[in-house]
Amino acid sequence: MSDIDKDRLVADTAALDDFNRGVVEEFRANGGVVGGPFAGGKLLLLHTTGAKSGQPRLSPLAYLEVDGKLLIVGSYAGAPKDPAWVHNLRAHPTARVEVGTEEYEVTVRELPADERDATYPKVVEVAPVFAEYQAKTDRAIPLFELSRV
Repeated sequence: MSDIDKDRLVADTAALDDFNRGVVEEFRANGGVVGGPFAGGKLLLLHTTGAKSGQPRLSPLAYLEVDGKLLIVGSYAGAPKDPAWVHNLRAHPTARVEVGTEEYEVTVRELPADERDATYPKVVEVAPVFAEYQAKTDRAIPLFELSRV
């Protein structure tokens, strides 16, 4: 994601929405494959329920497989606050995901602090950019495990 202005996307929700809309369109048009800054990465579409609004929300996210677990990372590019989808999952810990051409329901579990701290270095081994994001913020970047229902 080096050729995108991540700080601008974090600061400008309208720009983030537009960016995400394009990613979702490309994902669905190409069977779950997205190019550009995401080429070669694993991406999923996360369908959540808004924590306050109760409305459906859609977020394209990178995912990782660590220790046999499907994980998503609430990095928000190292911003000082969690992304909105984190609040949604904390309020409603079930979701639907699109991975490739498959779509299914998941239960979501936020890794507790000790497990998160033990797992984060493994996340960094798979995707070193998450070390940079953690270094940019004082908050502990949360990890969520997605389990197929």
